[in-house]
Amino acid sequence: MSKVKPAPLPPDTVIGGYRVIRKVASGGFGLVYLALDPDGQQVAVKEYLPSSLAARAPGELLPKVQPEKLSLYRLGLKSFFEEGRSLAQISHPSVVSVLNFFRENETVYMVMNYLEGAALQDFIVTARDLKRDKVFRESTIRSLFDEILRGLRIVHQHKMLHLDIKPANIFITDDNRAVLIDFGAAREVLSKEGNFIRPMYTPGFAAPEMYRRDASMGPWTDIYAIGACIYACMQGYPPNEAPQRLEKDRLTTAMSKMRGVYSDNLIEVVEWCMALDPLSRPQSVFALQKELSREGERRYTKLTMSEKVRMQFDNMVSETKKGVLQVTQMGAKPK
Repeated sequence: MSKVKPAPLPPDTVIGGYRVIRKVASGGFGLVYLALDPDGQQVAVKEYLPSSLAARAPGELLPKVQPEKLSLYRLGLKSFFEEGRSLAQISHPSVVSVLNFFRENETVYMVMNYLEGAALQDFIVTARDLKRDKVFRESTIRSLFDEILRGLRIVHQHKMLHLDIKPANIFITDDNRAVLIDFGAAREVLSKEGNFIRPMYTPGFAAPEMYRRDASMGPWTDIYAIGACIYACMQGYPPNEAPQRLEKDRLTTAMSKMRGVYSDNLIEVVEWCMALDPLSRPQSVFALQKELSREGERRYTKLTMSEKVRMQFDNMVSETKKGVLQVTQMGAKPK
């Protein structure tokens, strides 16, 4: 049975002096509205209202939380409030600005700059569909992630982790700024297995330690996600998720297809960031920035003939498997 999502606040509702215009997004954590501040300036207002823990009927203001979910709801509320407080201290063009945060209607609201533009994810899909050799030029990738890393470094200096870096959470504004949005820290409590509470994660971009209850997370966890984002900008698709990689790691094979298209240095940076062992990754954003900004001659290693043959063979095998699967499905008897 699918859960009914909590209804958004009706247009023209006033909360904390901000007038709601319309809902612009929703996710596991709650909703985001376009609103006007008392001076008539557009702002984004994020409302904590996790659909897994709370319900709200259309036209209502107060959420309804089942008694058995109340402690978890309050834990998430506290985490969301702390996130707002921490982000409000950060002022950097590459990190979403939190202008205000307040409690009302038995929940918490975070007021942020309203950004106009599109997510990096949208650009990747558009570029991929053009079917060119390169999804993005290398110079574009380097300058984009230089901006993002400058912001992430400040975040880490404030003893915060993002925990949900992915192309959908990197926003490219209409004036060509790259901005980190939608921090995942507040969603730590929204995924529960028994008595164990862990962060929610996005497959492909989540580091292996995010899947384990005993692992320690740190800057290296966000750095894995940065590597995965660069991979997506090169390949047009996300990498395999961490549990799959732990069973059979195809990262080196996937990256070898990029040789001659992107520099050896950029390929090495991705492999370094996405090391399965956290200790084998860059331990700080600064270490990664230094490597990513390395100027000088970029080497491009062409594939050897034997490597090309091997890749063609791999492709033939996978195509044959697909063909067999289709024939099997076509020949399957209807139940």
